[in-house]
Amino acid sequence: MDYVKPGEVLNDMIEGGANKTKLSPGQMLVRSMLAGAILASATTLAFTASSQTNIPMAGALIFPVGFVIIVLLGLELVTGSFALIPLAVLQKKASVRSMLGNYGWVILGHVIGCLVYAVLYGLTITKMGHDMSSPLVQTIIKTSEAKTLAYKELGGEGLLLIVIKAMLCNWMVTLGVVMAFTSKSTAGKIAAMWLPILIFFGQGFEHAVVNMFVIPAGMMLGANVSFADWWLWNQIPVLIGNFIGGALFTGVAYYVSIRGFSKSKPSAIGSAGARGSMEAAAVSAERGR
Repeated sequence: MDYVKPGEVLNDMIEGGANKTKLSPGQMLVRSMLAGAILASATTLAFTASSQTNIPMAGALIFPVGFVIIVLLGLELVTGSFALIPLAVLQKKASVRSMLGNYGWVILGHVIGCLVYAVLYGLTITKMGHDMSSPLVQTIIKTSEAKTLAYKELGGEGLLLIVIKAMLCNWMVTLGVVMAFTSKSTAGKIAAMWLPILIFFGQGFEHAVVNMFVIPAGMMLGANVSFADWWLWNQIPVLIGNFIGGALFTGVAYYVSIRGFSKSKPSAIGSAGARGSMEAAAVSAERGR
């Protein structure tokens, strides 16, 4: 069957997290650069759809295409790893040091990939810097300022708000990663991943990798945002919120929910109920003889 049972999904999550920490720095860097650029491309596709239709939700409907490509190609997306690697550490299949090493290299790769795409896309929509009339220019500028200056104006409450929105975002993003494990077919994986990603993007939650493109792209196009505004009033608190949402709301919560159903190991959980029924039937048959 195409469907993968929850116990097997949990095992795959743990193994997936452990395997991510075994990659070389070069692999992490290249895979995360590609992932950052692909997610940035999906973001501009979503902006284009919203601009052409005047329906913001139209962008949310197609944005998941970038996430799907990243997951199916096995690239590195730090927000997804926020749910998987902590489980590998919990099961002693990875160390805290290797987890932090993965996060460091992958975040660096995302920044590079997003910045490269920002430059290339900026040159495209401005016709090599000669035409700033494209509506997408103003969309990116306004989004860049909204993701930084709007929070800055609120002070401490703004920081709390951005962390909360980042937590909610990565709860959905990491559910997308987990949902990919629930199917063995490509079509099944795509359909399963699409749903939670649409939920996060459609509600305007804060995703660290998307912001690594949108904010600096806006700065390049003339947004009134400084480097400090980018990192202090968005990037750092969003990374913190994304980690909390991914690690706790998805990783730990799912782990506890599955382990709570049975004392069996995760690998046996999916078939524990079936084995119990078969054993009970065998006992009854034995007594009936």
